[in-house]
Amino acid sequence: MHNPGNATPDRFPAEERFAEGAQYIAGRLTRGTSGRTHAVVDPASGEEVLRYELAGTADVDRAVAAAREAFPGWAGATPGERSDALHRFAAVLADRAEDFARAESLQCGKPLKLSREFDVPGTIDNTAFFAGAARLLQGQSAGEYSGDHTSYIRREPIGVVGSIAPWNYPLQMAAWKVLPAIAAGNTIVLKPAELTPLTSLLFAQAATDAGIPDGVINIVTGTGREAGEHLVGHPDVGMTSFTGSTAVGKRVAEIATATVKRLHLELGGKAPFVVFDDADVEAAAHGAVAGALINTGQDCTAATRAYVQRPLYDAFVERTAALMETVRLGDPFAAGTDLGPLISHAQRDRVAGFVERARAYARVVTGGEAPEGELAKGAYYRPTLIAGAAQDSEVVQSEIFGPVLVVLPFDTDDEGIALANDTPYGLAASAWSRDVYRANRATREIKAGCVWVNDHIPIISEMPHGGYKSSGCGKDMSAYSFEEYTQIKHVMFDNTAVAAKDWHRTVFGDR
Repeated sequence: MHNPGNATPDRFPAEERFAEGAQYIAGRLTRGTSGRTHAVVDPASGEEVLRYELAGTADVDRAVAAAREAFPGWAGATPGERSDALHRFAAVLADRAEDFARAESLQCGKPLKLSREFDVPGTIDNTAFFAGAARLLQGQSAGEYSGDHTSYIRREPIGVVGSIAPWNYPLQMAAWKVLPAIAAGNTIVLKPAELTPLTSLLFAQAATDAGIPDGVINIVTGTGREAGEHLVGHPDVGMTSFTGSTAVGKRVAEIATATVKRLHLELGGKAPFVVFDDADVEAAAHGAVAGALINTGQDCTAATRAYVQRPLYDAFVERTAALMETVRLGDPFAAGTDLGPLISHAQRDRVAGFVERARAYARVVTGGEAPEGELAKGAYYRPTLIAGAAQDSEVVQSEIFGPVLVVLPFDTDDEGIALANDTPYGLAASAWSRDVYRANRATREIKAGCVWVNDHIPIISEMPHGGYKSSGCGKDMSAYSFEEYTQIKHVMFDNTAVAAKDWHRTVFGDR
């Protein structure tokens, strides 16, 4: 096993690859001009792996100008031409898969097996999907709906899209923002989280190498308060897409609506995991551990609240705790590692704070601590199971964003579904039952953008991702995402060739 304290070049040579800067504007790397620097830190060791110059407002202006200049040519390309470019893009990504996986694990601390088997192949598949979807930008068929006119629908790109992506899935979130936007003919300026810009920059470079024109995809790496807010409020940006916390999403909405922009928000989550008394307990326990601990729990769709019908409650708690205790923490680049660190020591301490406060009103069944020894250098936290918390308690209602699962009992199906809906969020949920009618009821009545049955977490490019309530509005992935990234135009042709039409008499003259 690698020493977690060694951020060696064989992991990913960040300083070498981004020696020219961490901004990507008009097809080339460049340095930010804010006058301030920021460090990318390996969360497994706490060591700096890249220090770069942050973007300022002038860099955002340059990126938006590059995107605006590229827009007419890219929007004017045929769907087939955009599709061909995206197919080449997918091939370049596939050829560089290992590079992407190592960069993602280095900056995020996620186990290499997760980057290799989830983040990177998912992104390649998403790119291939939008290569096909680019040719299917359809509207309603032409028809004579008034009798005297032929109507049809044009679906047109919006223009320059300004997007902001989070730090938990930097590569996938970059793809989710970029791909539907450019497949629909828009150009884009993406601001990744300043903690994790590496794979967004690699993604943009790969697009250029695949033949996507300069300026179609631009990356500005700066702070939210400076670069992010300037991007969202920029007068030449026609749409904003943001993924992140609900609190920041409200600020983004405030700025975007001031300039009447199209707005897409994918915000926080607190996913319920509802286990009915006819469920397979072994399957549910395995699903809960995987669903709660993916990406060290830093996933807005992660299982966070397990509601278990009382006859199965004790068995579920016992089995889930036992499985959590088998999870192996370690160096993200070691083959035997299951769980990596949180994104930072600050995030680790935030998660620990939730658990420590919960001890006053609930029972920590397993976990609830940071490991000692060599792993103490990193932002590690043990898988944690909490039981006995009240529905209105902090750990049940608030998004913790760490490897923490809270388990509560329920008695009736009505109660279980009501508890599942009893938070401000509505991004994802799962229901566990062998009764098709019971499961179907749960999928109807749980208020979430995605409800899994007898599983929790899998996503596919062909299906949408997005939430209800405080989890936001709009969809990522799938053809449904084109509803966010296109404008609908109704075109109406007169078919009569009559100068004085009958309806004119409602405005002037007599019949």
